[in-house]
Amino acid sequence: MTWQVIAHKDGAENTRSNLEPRSLEHKMRVASWIIIGALVMPPVHAEQGVGDYQGLPADLAAAATAYDIAQMKSDRAGLERLLADDYLLANLNGKNQNKAESIADAVVPGNKTTYVAISQQVRKTWPDGAVLGGMVDAKGMDRGKPYTLRARFVDVWARRDGKWQVIFTQIHRASPGE
Repeated sequence: MTWQVIAHKDGAENTRSNLEPRSLEHKMRVASWIIIGALVMPPVHAEQGVGDYQGLPADLAAAATAYDIAQMKSDRAGLERLLADDYLLANLNGKNQNKAESIADAVVPGNKTTYVAISQQVRKTWPDGAVLGGMVDAKGMDRGKPYTLRARFVDVWARRDGKWQVIFTQIHRASPGE
């Protein structure tokens, strides 16, 4: 066996034979952290219709993702939990709806969302509040009739009693080419 001096550092000789185990150990440690990171990192766009909430506080990102899914699936329990009791929706038809009216509209038989894509996202946060919005393209059935929609929306979030809830939504149809 031959020993080759590779480097001198702080007066100590490092040979290929005593650097390789350290290098291998370092590589294994880095690989382990990458694997652990991949396992614990929440999936981005885990489901169609979910916005990109990377960089937001984890509890807000989880609530926003759950809200996107609840809307797409017309999930009454999810909407009940994620909309504040004083929630107000400035709807496409120009009317304001409270929480009960909004949920009743969302779960009407014959309503089904089949496609949602969120783009041009806007994300502004502060300690107990946030504005999340953007463009939404959607397709589905509204009371049994097919629809397509391109709209701009804004959801205002508040953290109350440790829970994030939507307190206000405004949505309006986007102009062609917008």
